[in-house]
Amino acid sequence: MGLMSQKHMGGRRPKGVAEQQRRLPDASRLTVPELSEKQRRHLRGLAHGLKPIVRLGNAGVTDAVATETVRALQDHELIKIKAPGGDRLARDALFTELAQRTASALIHRIGNVAVLYRPHATLPRILLPDPLEK
Repeated sequence: MGLMSQKHMGGRRPKGVAEQQRRLPDASRLTVPELSEKQRRHLRGLAHGLKPIVRLGNAGVTDAVATETVRALQDHELIKIKAPGGDRLARDALFTELAQRTASALIHRIGNVAVLYRPHATLPRILLPDPLEK
């Protein structure tokens, strides 16, 4: 990084990937949220207007994609993922693997778009309806 770009950034260096990963929660220690059908329906409604945040490439679910998805779930709690078109079973396997690696719930999938949900560990922003309430 040259002097000009450091000066342009206010003298600060960008945080490295290792620093960013230290701040993100370890998905292996988190549990997948158990959701009722009513809660899933509520989340589907909230996700309707969202645009895909993470796009899977031909390489599938890489470490970088999993890390970016964890970061997006940390920031947004509810996100859309877009996978490349092609074989339906392969696409569903990609979505399932990504949900498992990020300890998130696979809420919904239509075509090549899936919705993942994981509540924030300390301060959840999305309030879910009571599963027992009618």
